[in-house]
Amino acid sequence: MTTSTLFQAGSVSKSVAALGALRLVEHNRLSLDADVNTKLQTWKVPENEFTKEKKVTLRGILSHSAGLTVHGFPGYAVGKPVPTLVQVLNGEAPANTSAIRADIIPGSKLRYSGGGYTVMQQMIIDVTGKPFPQFMQEAVLKPLGMTNSTYEQPLSEELAATTASGYYPKGKAVKGRWHIYPEMAAAGLWTTASDLARFAISIQHSLGGGSNSGISQSMTRQMLTSQKDNDGLGVFLSGDGRGLRFSHGGRDEGFDATMTAFAETGQGAVIMINANDDSGSVSRIVEAIAREYHWPDQP
Repeated sequence: MTTSTLFQAGSVSKSVAALGALRLVEHNRLSLDADVNTKLQTWKVPENEFTKEKKVTLRGILSHSAGLTVHGFPGYAVGKPVPTLVQVLNGEAPANTSAIRADIIPGSKLRYSGGGYTVMQQMIIDVTGKPFPQFMQEAVLKPLGMTNSTYEQPLSEELAATTASGYYPKGKAVKGRWHIYPEMAAAGLWTTASDLARFAISIQHSLGGGSNSGISQSMTRQMLTSQKDNDGLGVFLSGDGRGLRFSHGGRDEGFDATMTAFAETGQGAVIMINANDDSGSVSRIVEAIAREYHWPDQP
């Protein structure tokens, strides 16, 4: 293992994907508050009693308040059939999750939905005409210097040779080393701790008036503003002032990750491990870093 060994980011993939969507908003190719069906072409969110008056929006998707189903995704074992994105959206075989639908009124509550980010993935493909990994490479990963990152699912043989192998609790190896996630925006990022740190730093710089994140200072402020119950646009929020922190955690089969950073002080940490660890060790590492580096929320 080296500093360039690839790990699966799990749901931290959502934060990086959100930046790609916000770039499209800045270029007037997507809208935060329009009905997503106005941009979706290959597939549409089915209309029902819950969407009669309130529509599913990108803002709702990014802040987990769009009313969409499917919490998360288990991925697909290497060698097993992998569904298309539309099959995932419709819950059709060989998809192993149910159909993504609105089953509560959009905007009515915060409810975590990886399904929503899968809808966003299809939106980005439809609007740009590009495969999702290609769009993210061009719009986010390359500009931010995330040279060891990709949304490719499955990986090429060359990249697969640079990955860590995933493990379950108590040391059981994931069969085939890892799972494949066609739900790329929600769970499909392969990356390193250093590259995720570059992403967090870019948000800090953008909030301070820099431009390396690819979105404006005002859009970054929106990203780091609570939309619903301390959920921003692609990140979870806590604290305020110098103590404002944005973060996201992630878990894929055999991999855990966490990213946490302070919006104004430039501090933060990223930890990635090739195990599903239920002992709380990652949280304890973050707490030790916080004490050592005198983070703002430390007593």
